[in-house]
Amino acid sequence: MAPSFKEQCISLRKQDHSIVEIMRITGRPKTTIYAHIRNLPLSEKRLRSYRNASGQHIRQFAVSRKGKSEKKFTPFNEWTLETVLLVAHLTFDGSLGQRIVAYSNRSEALINRVESLMSTIYAYLPKRSFDSHSGVLRTSYYNVSLALYLKSKSRELLAEIENYDLELKKEFLRAFFDDEGCMDLKLKTNKRRIRGYQKDVGVLRVIKSLLADFGIDSHLEPPNEVVISGKSNLSTFQREINFSKGVCINGNRSNSIWKEHLEKRELLQRAINSFKV
Repeated sequence: MAPSFKEQCISLRKQDHSIVEIMRITGRPKTTIYAHIRNLPLSEKRLRSYRNASGQHIRQFAVSRKGKSEKKFTPFNEWTLETVLLVAHLTFDGSLGQRIVAYSNRSEALINRVESLMSTIYAYLPKRSFDSHSGVLRTSYYNVSLALYLKSKSRELLAEIENYDLELKKEFLRAFFDDEGCMDLKLKTNKRRIRGYQKDVGVLRVIKSLLADFGIDSHLEPPNEVVISGKSNLSTFQREINFSKGVCINGNRSNSIWKEHLEKRELLQRAINSFKV
């Protein structure tokens, strides 16, 4: 008798195949596969090969630039709370180009956070700019090797975050909702929900999977949103993840119903308090 899909997934994982490889072999989506292998992490040998491949790619690029001045940075081999948070922010609201690492946000608290995190691996100061029309701050680092390195770490993090510890997943989710999330509170229409936008639907599926690890039920709404609703889910999100202090809605928008820069975490608390007992 042919093995079931679950048995096939488990067998492939035990052969040290990544989620992406199992997707290619089975033709099934990531979330379906992950449900069967979530407790079967890749071997340390395979994870090390990812890190080595990234390092080799960077070294080859460095050779091609031999003789050219380059400011040094400190690579990291293990994911920590700080490195997950940094790379996640750069993935969601950042720009990882060929020559530049940049992060843009209206929240100075988040700009300061990213600059503080970057200082742990790169000792040089960024260039800040401000768009007075949009109110967006931008912090930029001009370093070809650094940009290439962090781009590779972004790909690695997205591919493997579902296999990491809960505390690392929590930092990844916090970065996502600080950068891409909003608190939708409209009591007249009975709307109390957290929404997170991302043009890559594959990333939204990862977010939905990570939320489930904390007991938070969510659903995807077309074309590009993950949505959390219901008192229990909102309360669990507040307890386990929450928006960061200082991250506010844009009260200057013409369609703003609040007309002031309220913290997203304050609106979340109002939403939870508004439910009838």
